[in-house]
This record gives sequence, C-alpha cells and structure tokens, in this order.
Amino acid sequence: MRVRPNAIAMLIGAAATVTLVAACGSPENEPTGSSGPVTSSAKPTTPPAPPTTDSGGVADIAADRQQDLCTRIEGQLSDWRVQGPTLSTPALNITVQEWAFNAGGLALNSRVLTDRTIPDKITTTTCADVRQQAIEALNLPDLATGLAGLPG
Repeated sequence: MRVRPNAIAMLIGAAATVTLVAACGSPENEPTGSSGPVTSSAKPTTPPAPPTTDSGGVADIAADRQQDLCTRIEGQLSDWRVQGPTLSTPALNITVQEWAFNAGGLALNSRVLTDRTIPDKITTTTCADVRQQAIEALNLPDLATGLAGLPG
C-alpha cells in the first residue's frame, strides 16, 4: 500500500492539534513551559494563490483561501449550536488547522499555532456574520480564545 506524503503531513498536523487541545484545556490552564522550534521538510502540493491586498497580517493569504475558512466555519455552525462549547471548541481547532494546512501547508499551520488571531482577522473582514455566529455558538469573546496554540 502506498501512502501519500500529504496524508502523512495531514495526520501529523491533526495529531499535533489534538495533542495541543488535550494538553492545553481552558485558557487559565495554559502551560507555562517552552517548546523548541518545530521543523519539517513537508511542502504543500499546490502553489500558493496570489496574495490579497488586505492588511492585518493576512495579506499573503489569497482571498479564495480566506473565503474557504468562512465556508468551513459556516458548515460547522449547526453542529456547534447543538453540541455546545465543550464539544465544539475542539472542533473549531480541527476546522481551523485543517483549513490552514490546505491553504498554506505546515507553514500556515505553524503561523496559526503561534498567532491565534489569524482566523479572527480573516473572518472579521471576509465573513463577519459567520464569525459572530461562531463566537456565539462557542460562547467565546473571539475565535482566538478557543484555539490551541504555542507561545509566540
């Protein structure tokens, strides 16, 4: 059986996200230790799309990829409303990290892990209504609060 390198990278990213969510728990229980640098030789299989002209640290993420994040979140809203914040916050992490990997490979995954405001920046300008519905369903002040991450 032949395993595709992208599938392996996706599994590694998903495992890292699940581990971070399990280890971090709620914001008041965030670890105070430090971690070493993360390196990988995996490369995205599709070339990056042309950058958008918006600001806020997301200008290098193409508009269609920003819209894809909105579409992915919007597709989860119904489930998040039914499941509640406890079950839905890990689903937010999986949704965002899966989007980040598809939109920019491990480089964007790493950026989102160290700058959890990226999804807020994107959704505020691209789909403010979807963002508002998500933070209401998740009972969060913003999306960044619900995301697992690493010290910057």
